[in-house]
Amino acid sequence: MIQMLSMNGRGRRSVAALALLWLAMPPGAAIADGFKARYSVKLIGLALGNATLEGSIEPDAYQIDATAKLSGIAALVSSSRGAASASGLLQQGRVAPNAYATTAANATMTRTVRMAMAAGNVKASEIAPPFEELPGRVPVTDAHKQKIIDPLSALIMMNSEGGPVIGPGACNRSLPIYDGWARFTINLTYVGQKQVKVRGYEGPVAVCAARYVAVAGHRPDRAATKFMENNKEMEVWLAPIGASRATIPFKISVATMVGTTVIEATEFEASPPEKSASR
Repeated sequence: MIQMLSMNGRGRRSVAALALLWLAMPPGAAIADGFKARYSVKLIGLALGNATLEGSIEPDAYQIDATAKLSGIAALVSSSRGAASASGLLQQGRVAPNAYATTAANATMTRTVRMAMAAGNVKASEIAPPFEELPGRVPVTDAHKQKIIDPLSALIMMNSEGGPVIGPGACNRSLPIYDGWARFTINLTYVGQKQVKVRGYEGPVAVCAARYVAVAGHRPDRAATKFMENNKEMEVWLAPIGASRATIPFKISVATMVGTTVIEATEFEASPPEKSASR
């Protein structure tokens, strides 16, 4: 207060302008919630690698990045690694992607997928090098590329329902996912809560049962497709992000034909809003 009184006229006007800007913000508005999570990846209990997920959620937009790399025993037989990024808008409590890119590499090849979208409608896409076209694949039509979510944007789940963020509204939804090659849907259903504790977060997570539905781009006769469509051993745990009504996965568990894969947070940090006008 003493410092403010001793300011010259220009300084006092600047402080006044900042105060008016703060007062003009709607109650409860937040500039951005940031998050960063680190995960271990295991198959039948054996360490396969690690992954990170980080980004920010603003009142009307989001951005998210992911990296993954094999380690331990898996790194002895493969040097696979990958990275992905996505961004878009938040509309009516849902993500509406505008851009998605991912690169996956191993010792012999690097493949990149890029998609440009407008509110979740695919406008252009590129896969380099392209996947080999195989007989029996269900064609992907232009209709399959409308109102979709890319695989990375799908990890941000907004709870637009009333009540607690970690509740049924966190889970109960269908995710229409298109990865540039195949279109499928993940249906989530709320089954309860659990308490977790890792570096950066201690508290409840929403537990969701997950089911996979192939739509297009797949081969119906493949054993892997049939297995996944009948797979009832899939679960996603969702943890809250800052003051927003958003959640991201804390844990993903999926039964596969060679055992259960578990991706689980070892660190989970969600920063508070940069500025909140709660008053």
